[in-house]
Amino acid sequence: MANAPGMVSTASAQSPTGNGAVVIPEGEGVGRNRIPTNKSSQKLVNEDYLQPSSTRNSLGNGDGGGGDSIASSIDTTAGRRRSKISKMEWATVFILFYVNLINYMDRFTLAGVLDDVSKSFGINNGEQGLLQTVFVISYMVFAPMFGYMGDRYSRRVIMAFGVILWSVTTLAGSFMEGNFYWFIAFRAMVGIGEASYSTIAPTIISDLFLDDVRSKMLALFYFAIPVGGGLGYIVGAQAANLGGAWYWALRVTPFLGLIAVIFIIFIMVDPPRGEREGSTALKATTWGEDMKYLLKNKSFMLSTFGFTCVTFVTGALAWWGPKYIFYGLMLQNGGDQVKQTTVSFIFGVVTMMSGLIGVPLGALAATNLRTRFLKADPLICAFGLIVSTPLIFGGAILAKHNEALCFTLIFFGELFLNLNWAIVADILLYVVIPTRRSTAEAFQILLSHALGDAGSPYLIGKISDWIKPWLREGGPVSDEYVEFTSLQYALFVTVFVQIFGGILFLVTACYVVQDKRDCDGIIAASSGESITINPNPPPPPDEKANGESETNETGQGEGENEK
Repeated sequence: MANAPGMVSTASAQSPTGNGAVVIPEGEGVGRNRIPTNKSSQKLVNEDYLQPSSTRNSLGNGDGGGGDSIASSIDTTAGRRRSKISKMEWATVFILFYVNLINYMDRFTLAGVLDDVSKSFGINNGEQGLLQTVFVISYMVFAPMFGYMGDRYSRRVIMAFGVILWSVTTLAGSFMEGNFYWFIAFRAMVGIGEASYSTIAPTIISDLFLDDVRSKMLALFYFAIPVGGGLGYIVGAQAANLGGAWYWALRVTPFLGLIAVIFIIFIMVDPPRGEREGSTALKATTWGEDMKYLLKNKSFMLSTFGFTCVTFVTGALAWWGPKYIFYGLMLQNGGDQVKQTTVSFIFGVVTMMSGLIGVPLGALAATNLRTRFLKADPLICAFGLIVSTPLIFGGAILAKHNEALCFTLIFFGELFLNLNWAIVADILLYVVIPTRRSTAEAFQILLSHALGDAGSPYLIGKISDWIKPWLREGGPVSDEYVEFTSLQYALFVTVFVQIFGGILFLVTACYVVQDKRDCDGIIAASSGESITINPNPPPPPDEKANGESETNETGQGEGENEK
């Protein structure tokens, strides 16, 4: 991986020595270059890349919490590994979990009452898919802006603003029953609010915890995605039933969001960036330098494209799954006693249970396997995608034949898909340096949603609309048959996307170990530790001719390091 300006070029697996040095084992190095034996100690990060000590704990680098008492409850010793988690750290993780939960509840509430929405506005499948696509497009477009801000300014303020925005616009949208275009506009503003939160929350977890503890906390955080999505179907369907109209489904999460804002402002801890890894000396660089670094990071880019395939499939299933199964059951039962709200409720329970098992199972497998097999993380992701493919396909085939078997196959298919969520986030955090993680989160959101769930609901809907006339050419058929069969053929697209995603994660495994070593080396050097490398490269010919002493990146002469 090419290094950005001011980066170390000798990152590897380090082991602390008694004098605080980080030793790169003999024969290790970056890329194809191996470093032979020598006894030389150098600091390998340019001073221009480091932040002045007087500004490292300012508002722009995390504000430390709601006050001095909260900040003091966290051990800020650089890089110190602690087995005990403080009460304020637990509180912060659960606040982030709670906000992520209601975030995804809000995102999938409409899917649970989609048939009622379509009848209310008189829209076709393509326009129904457009409701989710507009939301995700605004979400991904504004994610880079909030990611840039999240690496530089108070994450508490940005998150509180975002939650307020999507809560207010969700509530306002519920009163736009008679105007489809105003309804779409408010759904777009909901996406802006959610972008401000999603790009920042994982970086707070990365600044509070290390290693396996970080993996477990990320699993808890991403655990909220399938659970929140499932609750969105359930709460939305039940609220619509109780209120007597679909728009009541949108009037639950806004009030839960206001509670979240209070938690964020008064309880949540916002630690200095990189404090747990001892890299608070790293300063933010320009957006162009950040992007150049990310684009050259093979593990980050490949895992992001692989995750894009996950979001494409989950977005299509989450939006169209309840409606597709609803029409399948109508064909199976002749339309007797089949309600979309009931189907949405069952689909929500299946989605929630698959997340309850799948997300922690993926994190547990990664935690146990990566200690023995360094490439375990991307391989688990590949395994999950490939195994889920025949299960999702089978569920789609059986929707009009056997209800129980259909939901069973969808449950296991989503379970294997859910193995990915926490692992992909963990890969990002250990191959990207702390001061670029919010930007990386934002870029991953932009790419994965632009090519994933931003387009998949609309694409599936348009393919379905294109197929309908062809189905009617063969003779008189019921509307239920046309709706079901056209959606079935359209959803088969997800099968090919899943296989492609599995291949991308397999390729990620070829680079992830080296990219993690590079990142660890930068963090170790920035913390003020010296790094033992072997040996010094020979001086350039012009310096030899002039008899000048060779200097390293920090300005130390070669003779100063020789023993």
